[in-house]
Amino acid sequence: MKRILLVVGALALLRGSHALAADFPPPQPYAPPPVFSWTGFYLGINSGYGYGQSSWNDPVLGSTGNFKTDGFLIGGTVGANYQIGGFVIGIEADGDWSDATGSTFVTCAPFTCVTQSTWLATVRGRAGWGWDRVFVYGTGGGAFGDVQASIGASPSATGTQAGWTAGAGVEFAFTPNWTAKIEYLHVDLGNFACPVASCGTATTVSLTENIVRAGLNYKFGWW
Repeated sequence: MKRILLVVGALALLRGSHALAADFPPPQPYAPPPVFSWTGFYLGINSGYGYGQSSWNDPVLGSTGNFKTDGFLIGGTVGANYQIGGFVIGIEADGDWSDATGSTFVTCAPFTCVTQSTWLATVRGRAGWGWDRVFVYGTGGGAFGDVQASIGASPSATGTQAGWTAGAGVEFAFTPNWTAKIEYLHVDLGNFACPVASCGTATTVSLTENIVRAGLNYKFGWW
């Protein structure tokens, strides 16, 4: 009799465990999170600091030599990327307000030469490698900005200059749509031919900058 009861109890327990297991869904296979894609169009803001040098060269007065310029900048960014495997290529444009300024006192004449730039824009290609959410890139292209030259308190002469820029950076995606970057750019705006009335004679003014800045971008969708 005891054996019969033990067998009946075991069968009931086994049947109950099967019924309990049937109430739970079957285990699902593990699905790794999707790899981030850098492909897409984006808008953003950037801000940073530029330091560089300027020089005034004149066939009569000679050269001032290089003197320091520096200032902050802030502006907006627009661009697009396309990813092929791990390789990422793209194009980016930005426009920044700037307060880059520098001056030097010319000992052979009683005046101070002042160089200033109040805006800077670049249009650049970008290319590099994306490791999931990290993108390391090189960049280069055209640079455009104003160069203002003045002697002492006299009105400044202003010209829009076209030059070149090159640099590198790293960008990190901290959400599927938001990315942050830090980059370095070297900018050369060439020589500005300053008018005689403002600068004294046939003076040319050069301006180069080294810019370190951070940016925040919003990427639209997945392409």
